[in-house]
Amino acid sequence: MASRYSRILLKLSGESLMGNQSFGIDSDVLEQISGEVQKVTDLGVEVGLVIGGGNIYRGLSASKQGIDRVTGDQMGMLATVINSLAIQNSLEKRGINTRVQSAIMMEEISEPFILRRAVRHLEKKRVVIFSAGTGSPYFTTDTAAALRAIEIKADVIIKGTRVDGVYDSDPEKNKDAVMLKKLSYQDVLEQDLRVMDLTAITLCQENNLPIKVYNMNEKDNLLKLVNGEDIGTLIS
Repeated sequence: MASRYSRILLKLSGESLMGNQSFGIDSDVLEQISGEVQKVTDLGVEVGLVIGGGNIYRGLSASKQGIDRVTGDQMGMLATVINSLAIQNSLEKRGINTRVQSAIMMEEISEPFILRRAVRHLEKKRVVIFSAGTGSPYFTTDTAAALRAIEIKADVIIKGTRVDGVYDSDPEKNKDAVMLKKLSYQDVLEQDLRVMDLTAITLCQENNLPIKVYNMNEKDNLLKLVNGEDIGTLIS
């Protein structure tokens, strides 16, 4: 079956790596994520990946501990590098060629982010994990995902969550929440739906980059989505 997309940017939250723990990385979740990615790469789909760092450190909450915002955000960037290396290791155990590119210089453990090099890796069917956000404070990993997706000319951003798509209210708190199958960027901004932050949504809107939001915990969901099945929420 021919996949619907030839190049995707997969965005995962750092919290997704915790599984049922309150902190850190759950090896079973790593296995699950790398297994889902493998099914997609086996189709020949080129995969870029951005992961947050909230399972290890959150820049925003750092200010409550008396750490200034810039320092806190830099600490958060380092957390994303840790997660990126963990996913790289898990993918490589499956025989998938992977590169970690960092927005801040760390030559011993990752490549610097160089767009042409990233695209070359993707063309060679290597999974490229973009770490350290944008390299600048005040920007989230959502914004980094939007930026990298636009730069590598991905067909879509696929955002993995714990729920089936975008709802009109939090489905984990409101049992009557209604899932929305299709939304415009403007709907997301006007209704403050918190799918991704405003900068990321605006970037996608300006560059006409669609976003698919899906439940990453359902087996084969990523594969189904890439094959064009109608799951999750489409924002375009």
